[in-house]
Amino acid sequence: MKISQIDTLHCDAGWRPWTFIKIATDEGLIGWSECTDSHGSPRGIEGVVKDLSPLLLDEDPRNVEKHYQLMLARTRQSPGSIIQKAIGGIENALLDIKGKALGVPVYELFGGKVRDTLPLYWSHCGTSRVRASQMVGKPQIKTLEDVKKFGEEVRASGFKTIKTNIAILDGNPRVYMPGFAKSEGGPELNADRETLQAIDTWIGALRNATGNDIDIVIDLNYNFKTEGYIKIGRMLEKYNLLWLEIDSYDPDALRMIKNSVRTPISSCENLYGVRQYRPFFEKHAMDIASVDIIWNGFIRSKQIADMAEIYEMNVTPHNYNGHLSTFISAQFCALIPNLRIMEYDVDDVPWREELFTNLPKIEGGRMEVPKGPGWGTEVNEKVLHEHPWPKK
Repeated sequence: MKISQIDTLHCDAGWRPWTFIKIATDEGLIGWSECTDSHGSPRGIEGVVKDLSPLLLDEDPRNVEKHYQLMLARTRQSPGSIIQKAIGGIENALLDIKGKALGVPVYELFGGKVRDTLPLYWSHCGTSRVRASQMVGKPQIKTLEDVKKFGEEVRASGFKTIKTNIAILDGNPRVYMPGFAKSEGGPELNADRETLQAIDTWIGALRNATGNDIDIVIDLNYNFKTEGYIKIGRMLEKYNLLWLEIDSYDPDALRMIKNSVRTPISSCENLYGVRQYRPFFEKHAMDIASVDIIWNGFIRSKQIADMAEIYEMNVTPHNYNGHLSTFISAQFCALIPNLRIMEYDVDDVPWREELFTNLPKIEGGRMEVPKGPGWGTEVNEKVLHEHPWPKK
């Protein structure tokens, strides 16, 4: 079996593009992966894939580790970032081919699953309705009364845990995201009095609307500095959050935050490989390690989870993309013993269900582990081409 073609495909998914890698073989098997980079450079990923393709064409796709090491060596002077996202996407597409060639789910290549269903949390809960209600086909959340009505929907959904971002409801409803240059508040990233009050109002409204039986997570992203994270963490302790999610490239600063608040900390979704995770594990800088499987690649993600287990830490996948990303993340969650909970977006573009050949089976806030072969789902290219990115 030889690799005959490698393509990078994009489609418009509302507030971000989705990016997929398709690897074809001379025996007709197709490997798929998703490597979406919504805040960065989809075209950059596509360029890296093109640059690496000559290393792979006419080679046996089943030699996954050999190909990974060659791609790593070729890009050694530019580690991480979109380079790793492209390599991770290629690696995962190769694993899809290998699983299909053997007629088994990918998790069977790594020792088999340890669970049959996966606990999920509803990601971007509420904030997708504030920011992109038209794109997801749901009424916009504009007022505290809207939050109250939304809470009824959350309670009826079966999800026991939700994760939200920062929403500001002051007559101009919006998501606060200065860390990604998508709102006011940058580049200084200060937690000023008005912002703190808006966060307290938003989380208080969600807690009142959902009651005490629903766990709440708030993702603070890169939106503040260490001082601000500590202020927010202390302010929100009264709501008994499941965890605070914080992005940081400094393990000492993150450990300082962890020492300063009583709420557990989750972090590291933007790190790549065990070398970058290592100082965070050694300092026990967080309580839960977040791992992006489609960016790191499945094999490297398993290595990160194994290291987390050594440090008595559970992991959660970073997963806010299409259903292919969800299937890849689900196979990772089925495999590892130290799973905390899995991320899943409920609200998304209405045609998401048409884009994939198989859909997640979810009931009562839990997902059934895909049965494969490979990842267990593929991309419907006809639907993908109906939603081009960039928009024409």
